Amino acid sequence: MSLQTADDMLDGQAVAAADRSPRGPGRRRRIGRDGRAAWLYLAPAGLIMLGVMVYPLYQLVQVSLFEYRQAQVSGDAPITFRGLANYLRLFTSSEFWRVLLATCGFTALCVFGSLVVGILLAVLASRVRALPRMLLFLAALGAWATPAVAGSTVFLFLFHSDFGLVNELLVGLGFTGMEGFSWTYNPYVAFGLVGMEVIWCSFPFVLVTMYAGIKAIPSEVVEAASLDGASMWRTARSVVLPMLRPLLIIATIQSIIWDFKIFTQIYVMTDGGGIAGRNLVLNVYAYQEAFAASNYALGSAIGVVMTALLLLITVVYLRAQRSKEDAI
Repeated sequence: MSLQTADDMLDGQAVAAADRSPRGPGRRRRIGRDGRAAWLYLAPAGLIMLGVMVYPLYQLVQVSLFEYRQAQVSGDAPITFRGLANYLRLFTSSEFWRVLLATCGFTALCVFGSLVVGILLAVLASRVRALPRMLLFLAALGAWATPAVAGSTVFLFLFHSDFGLVNELLVGLGFTGMEGFSWTYNPYVAFGLVGMEVIWCSFPFVLVTMYAGIKAIPSEVVEAASLDGASMWRTARSVVLPMLRPLLIIATIQSIIWDFKIFTQIYVMTDGGGIAGRNLVLNVYAYQEAFAASNYALGSAIGVVMTALLLLITVVYLRAQRSKEDAI
């Protein structure tokens, strides 16, 4: 069976199913009933989401429009409306744009690393025997279950400049320049170190998700591609990847959301943002402005901007993926 034959079979089954489906007013009434039933089932969860997400976001936007510092919190000064002044101050700050650029680059590094490691290990898990696969999943889930603070502290000990295991191993292998090397002094090296910890605790989600998708692919489709003479790379690109695209979209969006709002790893491993704030990301920057500087309004404005950026990135990514599916 060839790739073209497999595609024709799938297209024929879709057309036959469409031809057998009832049409006319009865079908429209059934769809309407199903839609109303779906809304009724989703209503309780929707109300909970409104309570735990929409209302706090409304409060965040409201605080960002006022002068709200420690004096206003304690009642020693009146709360004054400032409109978009906090956002104007934010967008005219060179530090904000530097932190935003660093956050975007750091997020891209972590998302790419998590996807690559997770997908490669998912392929490996689908090809090994039961015992190695079980050990792989236990190790991955152990990394996933490790609290961020504990994982960050372990990485700091491993990469410590004086008694870290990594430096000792590198010196033993002949890299004498690594003796006493600080992994957190240089901002790029520090971002790389934090990125490794983030990837270490994030790839298990991608691994589990993609492994489930790989196991759900019918073996007949892969065998048809193999009999047609397709290479392993061609089979993965033209057969397996399109079937995994929905799961890949979910894993990518989840990774973007998680990594864009990283706080704990950066705060713990760079001691609050690095030397002179050279390793700040938006979440730590918002924390410093809101709590260290007691400028709650500006910190809220940073939070609103982060939420808007995440929504924008998600919408753009989904539209791009939908355009690719329409073009196929």
